[in-house]
Amino acid sequence: MAFLDFLNPFFNFIFGWLLPLPPFWSIMMLSALMSLIVIVITKLTTDQNLMKHLKDESKDLQKQMKELKDNPEKMMAVQKKHMDSSMKYMTQSFRPMLFTFIPIILIFGWISGHLAYDPIMPGQEFSVQVTLEKNVQGVINATAPDGIELTGPASQEVSTGPAIFTYKADTAGTYSSPGLIFTVNGKSYEKEIIIANERHYTAPLLQVRDGTVNSIQTMQNKLKVIQIGSFGITWIWSYIIFSIFFSSVLRKWMKVY
Repeated sequence: MAFLDFLNPFFNFIFGWLLPLPPFWSIMMLSALMSLIVIVITKLTTDQNLMKHLKDESKDLQKQMKELKDNPEKMMAVQKKHMDSSMKYMTQSFRPMLFTFIPIILIFGWISGHLAYDPIMPGQEFSVQVTLEKNVQGVINATAPDGIELTGPASQEVSTGPAIFTYKADTAGTYSSPGLIFTVNGKSYEKEIIIANERHYTAPLLQVRDGTVNSIQTMQNKLKVIQIGSFGITWIWSYIIFSIFFSSVLRKWMKVY
C-alpha cells in the first residue's frame, strides 16, 4: 500500500467521515456511493437508446432460439444474430470502464488500508512473525524503536518454523525509520508499524524473499464486515454483495441499460 500513501490525505478528506462508523455501514455506504458514480458515468458515456435496443433485441432472439430448438439450422442463424448483438452490447458496456477502472482500483487500495484488518491499538499487545527461507537457520535478534516495548524474548534461534516476537506500544503513531528491526545472519530488516486509535494500519505482510528471510508479518485479525454466527465476510465480498444490490436498484431507477 506504500505507493498509495500520497493519496491517503485526498481519500481521507473524501471518505474519512465513514471510518468512525461500524464497518458494516462504512462498506455499505461506500458501495452505494461507488455504484451511483458508476451508473451515472455509464449513462453519460454510452448510447442508452442503442443499449436498450440491443438488450431488447437480445431478449427477442433468445425467445426465438427457444422456439426453434427443433429446427437446428434456423436456430443457428438466430444464435449468430444473438452473438453479434451481445458483442455490440459488450463493446458499449466497456466504455465506462475507461473512466472508472483506475479510480476504483485506487479507492480499493484506500479501503484495504483501513477496513481489511483490525488496527493495532495503544496498549494492545501484538505479535510479529519472521519466517526464514527454506533450509535457512540462524539467530534472529529483534529491536524496537522508542515508544514500542518488546514484551517477550528479543532473540530467538530458528532451525525450523517461524520466530514470533511480541510487542506493545502505549502511544499512537507511525513507527518507521526506525521501525521494528530484525537482524539475522548479518542482515537487518525493518518492518513499519502503525499504532492507531482509528482504523488505520500498515500492510501486515512484508514479503522479503532475499535468500535469508522469506517474510515478516504482523499478526492482525482480518476485519469481518458481516458476521453471521462464527462465519464472517471480509470487506471485499461485502462490497461485492452490496454493489450487486445497489447497481441493480439504481439501474432500474435511473433507466440505465
